[in-house]
Amino acid sequence: MLNSEIGEIVLRHTLITILTLFFTCNVMSAAAGSIVKDSVQAGGELKDLYFGEALFHASQKRYFDAISRLDTELAQYYGLDEPSLNSLYYHIDNAEFSVGDFELYYRMHNRAGRAIKAVIEGNVEEKVRNEAIYRLAKIYYQKQQPLNALNTIEKLNGEVPEKLRYEEPFLRAQIYIATGKFSNAIKLLKGIEGADGFKAYAGYNLGVALFQNGNEEEGIAQLNKVGLITSGDDRVLAMRDKANLVLGFRLLEAEKPSLAKQYLQRVRLKGPFSSKALLGSGWAAAATGSYDRALVPWTMLATRNITNRSVQEVLLGVPYAYGKLKIYGKAAILYGQALETYSKEIERLDASVTSIRQGKFLEAVIREELKKDTNWLINLRNLPDTPETHYLAEMMASHDFQESLKNYFDLSELQKRLDHWGNYLSAYDEIIKIRAAYYEPLLPVIGTQFRALDSKMKLRTEQRDKLDKRLKKMLVSPRPDFLTTVDERIVLQQIDQIKNKLEKQGLLDVRALHRITRLKGVITWNVNTQYHDRFTKAVEHLRELDEHIDKLNENYRSFVRTRQAATQSYRGYDKQIQRLRIKIRSAVGKVKVLMARQGNLIEVMAVNELENRRRRLEEYQVKARFAMAESYDRATKKQQEQQIRVEREKKKKADQEQNKENNEK
Repeated sequence: MLNSEIGEIVLRHTLITILTLFFTCNVMSAAAGSIVKDSVQAGGELKDLYFGEALFHASQKRYFDAISRLDTELAQYYGLDEPSLNSLYYHIDNAEFSVGDFELYYRMHNRAGRAIKAVIEGNVEEKVRNEAIYRLAKIYYQKQQPLNALNTIEKLNGEVPEKLRYEEPFLRAQIYIATGKFSNAIKLLKGIEGADGFKAYAGYNLGVALFQNGNEEEGIAQLNKVGLITSGDDRVLAMRDKANLVLGFRLLEAEKPSLAKQYLQRVRLKGPFSSKALLGSGWAAAATGSYDRALVPWTMLATRNITNRSVQEVLLGVPYAYGKLKIYGKAAILYGQALETYSKEIERLDASVTSIRQGKFLEAVIREELKKDTNWLINLRNLPDTPETHYLAEMMASHDFQESLKNYFDLSELQKRLDHWGNYLSAYDEIIKIRAAYYEPLLPVIGTQFRALDSKMKLRTEQRDKLDKRLKKMLVSPRPDFLTTVDERIVLQQIDQIKNKLEKQGLLDVRALHRITRLKGVITWNVNTQYHDRFTKAVEHLRELDEHIDKLNENYRSFVRTRQAATQSYRGYDKQIQRLRIKIRSAVGKVKVLMARQGNLIEVMAVNELENRRRRLEEYQVKARFAMAESYDRATKKQQEQQIRVEREKKKKADQEQNKENNEK
C-alpha cells in the first residue's frame, strides 16, 4: 500500500513538472544554426541544456529570449556554493561572451560593453579574448566613438577566430578612415579587397580612403573597378551602383560631365540609387549643353513616386531643359504641372503631419501582421498608402529614424511579453493550488505509515549494529557459545529443565548427571569444533543483511526526497510569485513611460522630416512660379515675335505684289 502511494506521488509530481516545463521552455532543435555552432566550438560538446536553449533562441534571432534565459542561468550559476559541479561550468567563458554578443545584436550597447569587458579582463583563451576585443571595438564604432574604437582594436594581439579573419581588418580599416589614418586603412583594405564577401565593401571603402588621402586618380580607378564588379548578390550590386554614383557626382563637381555621365549610366534602373543616378545623368548632359539628351533620363525619372526627392527636383529640371531648347510653351505648361503637384504634396504633407500627431503613425508601425515576419522593417514599406504612412519609406532612409523605430517596436514587444508573464504567474498559482489539493490529503496518511516503518527500521538497524560489534569482539576473544544454533539452544534448555526436574524429585544420581553432562558435551564439542565455519557463515550472513539494509536505506532516502519534492512543489512560492508580480508591474510602468517618450521622439522626428520636406517644396513652388512666369513671358514674346515676323512677311509679300503690279502697268 505504501509503495503504491509513493509511486503514484512520484508519477504525479513528474507529470506536473513536465507540464510546467512545457509552459516555460521551448524544445531544443537539432538545426540550431551557426550561432550555436560557433559558441560551442571552443568548449567542445554542448553539456548544458539551458545554455543550448539560449543559443537556439539566438540562432532564430530571438535575442531577447536568449538574453533573458542566459542571464537567469548565469545568475543561478554564480549563486551556487560549488559552481564547478554545474554543467554550465564547461561553457562559462563562452556563456559570458555570448550574453554580451546577444546584447549587442539586441542593440543593448551599454550592457554589451560591460559584459564583453568582463570577458576581456577575465582568464579566457586568446581567441575568445580577441573576439571580445573585436566586438567591443565594433560597439564603439557603431556608437560613433572612433577614438575609443581605435584604442580598443589596438589591444588585439595574437590569433583571432577564423570567422573574423577578414572582418577584423575590415573593421580596423573603417576605424582608421574615421580617425583620419587613411594610409593605414589603404594597406589593410588592399589586403582583403579580393576576399570572398568583401570585394565590393572593401573596394568601395578603399576608394573612399584613397580620395580622402588625396590620391584622386587612384581613387577614381578604384571606384571604377568596383563599379564593374559582376555578381548575383543584390547587396554587392547595390555597392557597385553606389560606387558608380559617387564617382559620377564627384566628376560632376570636378566639372567633368562627359566622364561623369558614363559612370552614372552604369547604375541599374531598378536599384536603390537609380533615381539619383537618373537625376545626375540628366545634369551631366545639361552641363554639356545637350538638353535634349538630358530629357531622356529626366522624363523617365519624372514618372516615379513623387515622394522621392530626386523626382521632386526633376519636375523643375524637365521644363528647364525645354526652356533651354527654347520650347517655352511646353516649359510653362510643365512648370504649371509641377506647381500643381507641389501643392498637392504640401496638402498631403499637412495631412500626414496631422495624422502622425494623432498617433496613427505608431499604430500603423506596430501592426500584428508585420511582426510575423523577421523582415518587418522592410515590410513596413508595403503598408497601405495612408497619410500616416505615405512618406514612411523615405523617412526610413535615416539611420537614426530606423533605430528609433526598432526601439519602439521592441518596447511594444516587451510590453506584450510582460503581460504574458503576468498571465503565466496566474497559471502557476493554479498549478500550485492543484498540487496542494492533491498532496495535502495524502501526505498525513503516508507520514503516519512512514513513522511506523521508520521505528522498525531503527530497531533492526540497532540489532544489526549490535551483532556487528559482537562479531568484531569475537575476532579478539572467541566466544563459541555465541554461535550456537537455535536448535542447539533449545536442546540445552531442555537438558537444563530435565536436570532441574530430577533434582527436585531427588532422582539426580551420578549416573544421570553423567549422561546429562555427556549430552551437553556433545553440543559443546560440535560448537567448538565448528567454530571457524560458523563464524565465517555469520560474517557472510551479516554482509547479506547489509545489502538488504542498504536497499532499505536507499528506499528510505528516495521516499524522503519524493516527499520533500512533493512538499516543495506547492509550498514557499507565494512570496516569490508576489515579488515577481511587483517586478512585472514596475517593469510594465517603465515600459509604458519609455514607449510614450520613444513614440513622441519618433513622431517629432517624422514631423520635423515632413516639415523640412514642406519647406523644400515651398522653395520649389517659388522657383516654379517664377520660372513659369518667365516661360510664359518668353513664350508670349516668342509668339509676338513670330506674329510680327509673319506680319512682316505678309507685308513684304504684299509690297512685292504691289511692286509687281506697278511694274506691269
